[in-house]
Amino acid sequence: MAEGAPAVPGYRRDPGVHPPLDYPGYKSTGLRHPERPLKVLPHLLTEVTGPLLGEDRVGPLDHDLTRRHEGEPMGQRIIVHGRVLDADGRPVPHTLVEIWQANAGGRYRHKGDNWPCPLDPNFTGVGRTVTDGQGRYSFTTIRPGAYPWKNHDNAWRPAHIHFSLFGRAFTQRLVTQMYFPGDPLFFQDPMWNSIPDPAARERLVARYDHERTEPEWALAYAWDIVLRGRASTVFEHELALEDDD
Repeated sequence: MAEGAPAVPGYRRDPGVHPPLDYPGYKSTGLRHPERPLKVLPHLLTEVTGPLLGEDRVGPLDHDLTRRHEGEPMGQRIIVHGRVLDADGRPVPHTLVEIWQANAGGRYRHKGDNWPCPLDPNFTGVGRTVTDGQGRYSFTTIRPGAYPWKNHDNAWRPAHIHFSLFGRAFTQRLVTQMYFPGDPLFFQDPMWNSIPDPAARERLVARYDHERTEPEWALAYAWDIVLRGRASTVFEHELALEDDD
């Protein structure tokens, strides 16, 4: 277990793969990483029985971020699809997957994001779906732009999409980020560089999928999410949460 890691029964942290909780290159971790041993809180009835996250809570267009407004959003339309898998490569069916992201210019529809980039009235940047019986998910959205943040001099976040996965309750939530191949901003991004294992970093990068690309409509990217095991996706109990997202 890495120095400063939470002392929680059943919690295992591989210092060769997972970022340190206090990473000097990412300034906010110095203010937010745990400094005392964590305490295990027993699950009460509300955590065990709710919320209800079934398919009936997901609307028919919740997975398509390009069709929920009066007009078309600006930017490159993309399809992001993949599977949610367990440590043995078995599909995880009927789990809620949510995404949020910046628009094509790199701005979030959030009151805290006010850098001089226009908002898109036809793009809110949030979506959700439920995996099918084979653990598959799919979103249609707009490729997000890079955006500036004030972590270091001339700091820019690479283009990315945030993913949130639920089991059957809020206490089972996992959060991570998906990046795009060949991004030139990886070299100066502390969240990317805080992951010591290069292979674990690459597991956060989607693969361009020409077979799923739709002619004259949308490029496609494939990205599987692995919950545990040696091929596990790096989640944000390992990645520091972002201030401005």
